[in-house]
Amino acid sequence: MPITVHVAPESDPEVEAAVRAGGGEIAPLADADALVWVDSNPDGFPSELPDGVRWVQLPSAGIERWLDRVDRERQWTTASGAFGRPVAEHALGLMLAGVRRLHEFARAKTWTRPPIGELAGATVALIGTGSIGRALIALLDPFDVEILAVTRRGRDDTIPIGRAAEVWPRADFVVVAAPATPATRHLIGAPELAAMRENAWLVNVARGALVDTDALVEALARGAIAGAALDVTDPEPLPDGHPLWDEPRALITPHVANPDATLMRDLAGLVRENVARLSAGEPLRSPVDLDAGY
Repeated sequence: MPITVHVAPESDPEVEAAVRAGGGEIAPLADADALVWVDSNPDGFPSELPDGVRWVQLPSAGIERWLDRVDRERQWTTASGAFGRPVAEHALGLMLAGVRRLHEFARAKTWTRPPIGELAGATVALIGTGSIGRALIALLDPFDVEILAVTRRGRDDTIPIGRAAEVWPRADFVVVAAPATPATRHLIGAPELAAMRENAWLVNVARGALVDTDALVEALARGAIAGAALDVTDPEPLPDGHPLWDEPRALITPHVANPDATLMRDLAGLVRENVARLSAGEPLRSPVDLDAGY
């Protein structure tokens, strides 16, 4: 019998086509083996799931908004891995814009020629080497950069997070691409910012809470680092009148690293693969690890 899948809260043609391409069939929730939730807002998520649902696919890479829904009775998977390339492209764009001072030139109202830096040959500290981090490493290859990869455990030639203090003074760019968990909240705070180079750029494409916003505002105001390029902030949305909006060393994009136009397309690819894996009795991609918090 083929795997039966319910797509909610509304049907999506790309995702439903992916279910069929993976060998599954679309079904009502009451008759489904699996639920694919395609809305990033968890408010409408069912308070209880039918006993027959043995797998739930979430629409986002992070699970901080879903933790009170996730149980240990069935398999849960995130969208981690589906959105790595577009977010990595955005991170690369932020790095280039920052070091080339494009945000300053875009705001300028007179002709000036301040000195600019370059990405080629730089040292890049990459905090997190999931799908975003791996995709960014590939995109950085032509720039001949030195990569300092920081991970939770420090496996496979990476630096464990417990030794991150060695990294801050060495990096020209610190790119945050780690999951949001209680352990990573304010991973970048006043001590870390103080340890960075004055020419360093902080780039955050993960979650705003990984950076202590108050500490960052202070560090930018006194020129402790060259700048911060943020696609995510804490709080988010960043309120009107917040000091970061007027900070000349800040480059802010409104959480658009993962474009709306490609969300369902990229999620559909993961759904297709996981439907096929569930049908074959194989491990699913991007399983939720409740103990790790992502």
